[in-house]
Amino acid sequence: MTNYHKDSVHENIDIEIKLFLEAIFLKYGYDYRNYSKAHVKRRVLHRLNLSNVESISEMQYKVLHDQSFLREVMKDFSINVTEMFRDPDFYVALRQEVVPVLKTYPFIKIWHAGCSTGEEVFSMAILLEEEGLLNRSQIYATDYNQQVLDVAKAATYPLASISEYEENYHKEGGKGNLSDYYTADEEAIRFHDYLRKRVVFSDHNLVLDHVFAEVHMVICRNVLIYFNRELQNRVIKLFYDSIITGGVLALGNKETLDYTNYSDAFEVLNKKQKIYLKKYFYNY
Repeated sequence: MTNYHKDSVHENIDIEIKLFLEAIFLKYGYDYRNYSKAHVKRRVLHRLNLSNVESISEMQYKVLHDQSFLREVMKDFSINVTEMFRDPDFYVALRQEVVPVLKTYPFIKIWHAGCSTGEEVFSMAILLEEEGLLNRSQIYATDYNQQVLDVAKAATYPLASISEYEENYHKEGGKGNLSDYYTADEEAIRFHDYLRKRVVFSDHNLVLDHVFAEVHMVICRNVLIYFNRELQNRVIKLFYDSIITGGVLALGNKETLDYTNYSDAFEVLNKKQKIYLKKYFYNY
């Protein structure tokens, strides 16, 4: 195939994907148009390979007329890679540098945006318990994918994963044993109710929805990297408007506020783990 024909094929695919995303937005209101082009292209082509259709244009027809197919596409776009105490150094930074900030408040509200299946939400709940803060904390955990929210609400996870989770827990400075916080049978673990009652799970779309609540901290890891710059700015503004002055924005080591419109709106608390404090005065 000549370079001309290769370029033409790629251009046609890009056009088809653009129309596919536009169709989903116009029909259902789900907006993936400002997701990273590379991420979207990978996921669309993945679904094309799994589907009994010949082209992305046929996928467009199918998604307009078959809501079960839409749900499969939404699962493809959803970012659900997670685990208990994922990247233990992040939780070390929370214990050492964020907990002292949170302890200054009589009651603590935390928004975990893009919570996926909830493992990191319960990690945070355990950390708060060990730091003496859980009984005066409320965690709001949100995602736009109802299927992963259902998993998170159940607070039940495969027993096969627990050895890795236990290792992460001890690496981040856990003060006991992870088994202190769950019951287990031959196949699964289930976190104790006193952890679950401190978490409110809710459907929220970062792309379309407005401020969720006024909170003392927002945690959002491994989500912004899938958005283009325009959408990153929109979501960071949403976080800025949600966090109280002096509150915390925790992004983790894979993301940054650098090169966004809000790089001057926050003070760096931990450079490596991209943990920030909202400045007292900022004009955006």
